[in-house]
Amino acid sequence: MQIYLVGGAVRDTLLNYPHCEKDWVVVGATAADMLTAGFKSVGKDFPVFLHPDTQEEYALARQERKTAPGYSGFEFNTEKSVTLEEDLQRRDLTINAMAMDNRGNVIDPYGGQQDIERKLLRHVSPAFSEDPVRVLRLARFAARYAHLGFTIATETLDKVRTMVTNGEVDHLVAERVWKELEKALAERDPQVFIDVLRQTGALARIMPEIDELFGVPQPEKHHPEIDTGVHSLLSLKRASVLSDDLTVRFASLVHDLGKARTPIEELPHHYGHESITPDLIDQLCERLNAPNGFRDLARCVGKYHTHCHRAMELTPKTLLKTFEALDVLRRPERMRQFTLACQADAQGRAGLDESPYPQADYLIKASMAFSGVAPKSIAHLGLKGAAFGEALRKQRLTALQDFVAGHKTK
Repeated sequence: MQIYLVGGAVRDTLLNYPHCEKDWVVVGATAADMLTAGFKSVGKDFPVFLHPDTQEEYALARQERKTAPGYSGFEFNTEKSVTLEEDLQRRDLTINAMAMDNRGNVIDPYGGQQDIERKLLRHVSPAFSEDPVRVLRLARFAARYAHLGFTIATETLDKVRTMVTNGEVDHLVAERVWKELEKALAERDPQVFIDVLRQTGALARIMPEIDELFGVPQPEKHHPEIDTGVHSLLSLKRASVLSDDLTVRFASLVHDLGKARTPIEELPHHYGHESITPDLIDQLCERLNAPNGFRDLARCVGKYHTHCHRAMELTPKTLLKTFEALDVLRRPERMRQFTLACQADAQGRAGLDESPYPQADYLIKASMAFSGVAPKSIAHLGLKGAAFGEALRKQRLTALQDFVAGHKTK
């Protein structure tokens, strides 16, 4: 039995990049050998075991054979005769196809170290095209290492384009797409993930609502970048600087989906796009099986981001209705998330990423005035039911009127 550290831990060690998980491959052993050694079996599709002490994953060296379309159509060979090189050959990228023995020696049969030096993401073998999830992983690694200067090999981009043309990505299931998208949103440059998918044609198959934004013009006066799709990527890029909250980043990406449905005769203006966007967000989130928290914040931002941009112009009544729609009383964290996404939208424009955005602070303070009126403040009136609710609402409106008046006198 020979045990090697493999995959991401080796890659990131060589890159001097932070990592927390370690994966191991075991050569020359059977499942029975692992169980005898005290490991716990957890693999569903192929033998994977948890170390009895560290709980780290140990997988038997394996080979794969494609048997059906999609990412699950594989047969596995995990016999003791499978070599380390054969196991590494089935991996997606050369930088992920390296191993390290217990003395720190790197086993690199497919040029991973050279590609690290070249800052290149390159597929290991033709088997790359057998698993559509690798399209998403490639885009995610591009997002992870973009700030280090990594690019994708031309031949790998061509292979992915062929996979898209052949319909291989159409076999991706929602859970896998969302899992990779969520991981990509957590990266330093999540916008690169979307850009790579678009370059390869995969975005149109997986997230057509986002793909349709590219090529749609906006008024240059407000959007120097003009292209709505480019603006969406700039917004996501800015959101990744402003916040680690993945719901904020997602909302920034999809806040303008309605602009793809603007009638041609109205372009480059997008009158009423906010009213169309929530339904498109619902459509996208349903296809991706996105968690409700992502969908709900994205809907709020999509429908009300122009309210935030015009915060100082809003009447107390409009402020009241906006806070009610955002449900800030039950979800106090929503206000901060909402304003961050709106700020990312405002600053996600060519050359405007550092422009002031006082609207966020104004709206947050206004929401505090709104939320500060507690039910107990009118308990002495003895009202019940609808009458109590209406009186409380009037008190909150008064608080907002006072806030707006006080702000205007400053």
